[in-house]
Amino acid sequence: MVELGSVAWRVNSENALLLGGGRALLMQLAHPKVAQGVADHSDFERDPIGRLNRTMELSLALSFGTPAEVTGAARQINQVHGRVRGDGYSATDPDLLLWVYATLIDSALLTYRTFVSSLNEADAEAYYQQNRPIGELLRIPQASFPPTLADFEAYVEGMLHGGPVQVGEVARRLSAQVLRPHVPRLPGAVFAPFAVITTGLLPPVLREGYGLPWRGLQRSGYRAAVTAVRTLLPVTPQRLRLVPQARHSAA
Repeated sequence: MVELGSVAWRVNSENALLLGGGRALLMQLAHPKVAQGVADHSDFERDPIGRLNRTMELSLALSFGTPAEVTGAARQINQVHGRVRGDGYSATDPDLLLWVYATLIDSALLTYRTFVSSLNEADAEAYYQQNRPIGELLRIPQASFPPTLADFEAYVEGMLHGGPVQVGEVARRLSAQVLRPHVPRLPGAVFAPFAVITTGLLPPVLREGYGLPWRGLQRSGYRAAVTAVRTLLPVTPQRLRLVPQARHSAA
């Protein structure tokens, strides 16, 4: 659980961070071993919205739950990871655990800075350090974490450029359910704005790897979305702006 009033509490409490969820998922899937594990052991392709909701509930419990809720959420996540293993991969591999968790931290920082507010270097460093204990609950060894935010950013860059993260066929197939999930009685066009936002937030190397268009129409749509959210957020009531778990923890 993050401390009330901390930088991590302030950042993680924003509903706007959901706008970066697609980015984090596509970054995770860009690691071939993560993509294969999801394809082999998850109902992601059959029920992407349901899986995303379950993931969000557990993630928010880790940030804003009571000690018992935090322990319970970590136990559920670790139990699921313990069952995910196959030819050449295991979800309990510390390297894979670190990459998945890194995509969440990196995406949260970028999404907050893009749609909510700026963060100075000290606050960004504090956010990184304050989220590390949650990663340890998910069995990421303390020694695996880059010691500072600058080291963490170098780690992410190294994974994307010359590292094991390479968008493959499995990731491209799964990406369709991230960008335009199949929901009965709901046209895929409903998710078009989310797809544009996800594309705009992605690192260029992954945008190209997934073959996502990034021309004038997409760029202008992304800029319009950023402007609209940044304009509306300051006048949005807290009951709508903050995730319910954060409001409950602050009560």
